[in-house]
Amino acid sequence: MGMGTSTFVIRWVNLLTMLLAVAVIIFGVWMSTHNDGCRRSLTFPVLALGGFIFLISIIGFLGACKRSVALLWIYLVVLLIVLIAILVFTVLAFIVTNNGSGHTNPGLRYKEYKLNDYSSWFLKQLNNTDNWKRLKSCLVKSEQCRKLSKKYKTIKQLKSAELTPIEAGCCRPPSECGYPAVNGSYYDMSFHSISSNKDCKLYKNLRTVKCYNCDSCKAGVAQYMKTEWRLVAMFNVVLFLVLSMVYFVGCCARRNAASYRSKA
Repeated sequence: MGMGTSTFVIRWVNLLTMLLAVAVIIFGVWMSTHNDGCRRSLTFPVLALGGFIFLISIIGFLGACKRSVALLWIYLVVLLIVLIAILVFTVLAFIVTNNGSGHTNPGLRYKEYKLNDYSSWFLKQLNNTDNWKRLKSCLVKSEQCRKLSKKYKTIKQLKSAELTPIEAGCCRPPSECGYPAVNGSYYDMSFHSISSNKDCKLYKNLRTVKCYNCDSCKAGVAQYMKTEWRLVAMFNVVLFLVLSMVYFVGCCARRNAASYRSKA
């Protein structure tokens, strides 16, 4: 690849990533001013990511513009570290999310989830008292369970609904408990369940209790996280391929810059 072509590509690629970084930082600032405490907890990682992307883009852009071998070396080293980090994270994400799936029940369209089906990493994170306390607080604030009775007016509609893993696991007791549903958010607790599942005793109709302390709720969160991680992992595969091509162009630009300096 010629000197002009390689430096031109590196300049424009890093100009675009700088604009992307600014957008990420603006989004992080918006999150910090949002009233939702759960989203505010993600503010620092988002701002840090935006800042890091902006920094590496500046280095690559200046290195290409000035044909600076030193800056391009720094750019390539940092980019290589990013590529390795993406690769490691993606492999670990696929390993961690390899286990776990829903279980079907007669008469229900949605699936139910069991915590022990998921990887030991998920079990460790979700069984940590502090972690679950924060997650449970977010679930209560989201009021997903409260909305079920408004979304599904009859029991028949509820049973034929495609509930999300969190709605199926956190908003209602497991089917094996046998509690009759009065509506989407209320169950007849006068029924004496013979199930040995401890979640049957943990479920309450109270808005702040529901099944938030149940293993079925943790399993629903695990399934949600698994789905999100898989999407991130697939995005990372595409990102890895794109950055690998950018890295190749950067290597050409660094080699051409070195050749240019030696002739100057």
